[in-house]
Amino acid sequence: MRGRTGRLPYVLIISKDPVADEPLIAVTATTADDGGTQVGSTRFPLTTRLGGTTGTDDETANFVETSGSDSNDLDLGAYDTLTPSTITPSSTVVHWSNLLSWRGQSIRPPSSVLQTVNIAQLYSDPKTFVDKPTSKSAQQVLADFTTFNLTTVTEGDLVNFVDNDFLGEGLELEAAVLTNFNTNPAFLSNVTDPLLNAFPQIVDGYWTQLARNTNQSAICDDYTNGECEGTLIPLNHTFIVPGGRFREQYYWDSYWIIQGLLKSELYSIVNATLQNFMDEIDDFGFIPNGGRTYYLDRSQPPLFVNIVYDCVTVTNDTSVLQYALPLAEAWWANNRTIEVTSPYTNQSYMLARYSVNNTAPRPEPYITDYLIANDPANGTPLTQQEAEALYGELASGAEFGDPGLRTYNVQNTIPICLNSILCECMNILTSAAHLQTAANICAGILDLMWDTSKLAFYDFNLTSNARNSFFSAATYYPVWVGIIPDEVLSSQSNAFGYFAAVNLVMNKYNGTVPTTFVDWTGQQWDAPNTWAPHQYIILEALNALPANLTTNPLPTPGSGQSTYALVPSGQLNLTESQLPGQPLRGAQASQNGRTSTLNGTVVNGGNSSLGEGWATTLGREVANRYFTSALCSWHATGGSIPGLLPRLPNSELNLTGSVNNTGNMYEKFSMLNVDSSGSGGEYTVQAGFGWTNGVLLWVAANYGQLLVVPVCPALVPSAGSASSGAAA
Repeated sequence: MRGRTGRLPYVLIISKDPVADEPLIAVTATTADDGGTQVGSTRFPLTTRLGGTTGTDDETANFVETSGSDSNDLDLGAYDTLTPSTITPSSTVVHWSNLLSWRGQSIRPPSSVLQTVNIAQLYSDPKTFVDKPTSKSAQQVLADFTTFNLTTVTEGDLVNFVDNDFLGEGLELEAAVLTNFNTNPAFLSNVTDPLLNAFPQIVDGYWTQLARNTNQSAICDDYTNGECEGTLIPLNHTFIVPGGRFREQYYWDSYWIIQGLLKSELYSIVNATLQNFMDEIDDFGFIPNGGRTYYLDRSQPPLFVNIVYDCVTVTNDTSVLQYALPLAEAWWANNRTIEVTSPYTNQSYMLARYSVNNTAPRPEPYITDYLIANDPANGTPLTQQEAEALYGELASGAEFGDPGLRTYNVQNTIPICLNSILCECMNILTSAAHLQTAANICAGILDLMWDTSKLAFYDFNLTSNARNSFFSAATYYPVWVGIIPDEVLSSQSNAFGYFAAVNLVMNKYNGTVPTTFVDWTGQQWDAPNTWAPHQYIILEALNALPANLTTNPLPTPGSGQSTYALVPSGQLNLTESQLPGQPLRGAQASQNGRTSTLNGTVVNGGNSSLGEGWATTLGREVANRYFTSALCSWHATGGSIPGLLPRLPNSELNLTGSVNNTGNMYEKFSMLNVDSSGSGGEYTVQAGFGWTNGVLLWVAANYGQLLVVPVCPALVPSAGSASSGAAA
């Protein structure tokens, strides 16, 4: 058995008895003498208190149930013993030794500690609190908390309580030194312009600021009886964090981080990331959303096999294959896959969905989830059953990165993105069984999700038993992984039609391609926000097209028409007037969606070349826009390069709150402006940022010869001048 992720003696998971439909507690135990080998799992009824010791053999662990007379106590079902392989993450992880997610005394009501601190809003970001290890045992923290009268407790009382009973968030992690760091990786030779070469070199150096190790001296010894308790899942190897509030390792972020690490030639960190993931699969049976115990009820889009494939392809290091491949994404097949019969062909397919069994607010955005369910401003108050169902939807949305609305139908949606990734995963594994599974998933995607007239993929809705009409950047996932519909393959016109929305953005808007064109929700995956992973996927989808489909020049709209006219009818499910407006400010694409005269192409889209095919044009434009968004927003927040890019004066940096800053690499950008971050969502925009950096380095490596110094809009436009070059 492989070594564990770290010393994590007890992982407590609330689940339901599959027969009696009653709540149960699942406990995964580890030994303390050999680095933490998993020795067994036990499920048992919980009443008042939980105590326990690890077993003495390799199969079982013995736990003690202490009865009590609390009126809230519940009889949670019959005792039975489970093996590690049959324990699966379910509704709510009890982190901090059942201290904060649920009270130790009973499954209901929700933790008074967690709920009280969140409702008091001691922290602007609720994740701050659940990332704090305790400075005392759980029993002592609970004892201290029970001295409060919750009807009269003050904010000052709670501040003192947290200060006295909890430590600083993130103390279990420490900065890691990247040995033999190469400050001049080979990919930089692909970028000839001095400014465009210097910027990715600076971004390459940011890996040294985002590298982390587990601080073993700060890890709590025992999650139930120790002197302190925390939520971190300790990892044995160095990893790169996204940045900001995301201070631990994350699953799907790591895919795009690794695209950059490979360009930076940091192969040992790529391997270390894989080792951490393999440890997690070994310990938990899957890779959780992130490196905290409160993420153990959900995963993220399953890109582990893709990471292995890319690592081996670039480094030729096949040593990881012996252990990595047997660990592949079986968890998704066992826990998230259902049979779907097509209403179009009557064929049946085994397809996956995001579906988290959760009945309480997620710990890390507790107050956000709680208010979505309980704020009167959101409409009619929900019943307890409705609220629990909503919490499951929000957690399921978080499994693919997009929680936030009452009206989601995540668990009844068969998503394009997830199934496309799983199809490629199965194809990479190449065994006969895997290839058969891949063929079934691929056929299901084409049958259920492809619209032959709109030339786009749409998620399949189990509730309506039909395709959704909601257009999103997920439409490009299938072609990214090689699932190209016959209609696309039939003509250059159709191939362009599939990407026509990308062309629309390049002509109508300043920035990059949004996830959706819906701009009134305030959700982070809706307009005007744009994300690095989607720009990468669009570029790779363009590259995946056969050469015979990409030789024609980029189509242009007719007289008096905009590039909206080139989009297949009904594809966006929005009229042109319903699209987000583009404020006129500085150098930008034209409001009517026509091609700019700047160097024969769109603003900040690079330079056209003689005989350039339409796919090359779109790829060049998207690459330049992404590079522009990263560089201009970095410059607008204090970034500078001596001799190449002067720092903006404080009078201008004051407008972006960046007088004391040296440049932000944002988590998300805006389709409307190339010098600002995105906005909205359940937390403030983060800087750092792992996947933004990774995609920037990947773009520089693959499109370096096509990049042109961007034109960044002036923060304070001068008379007669609406914009300035980045190097000015």
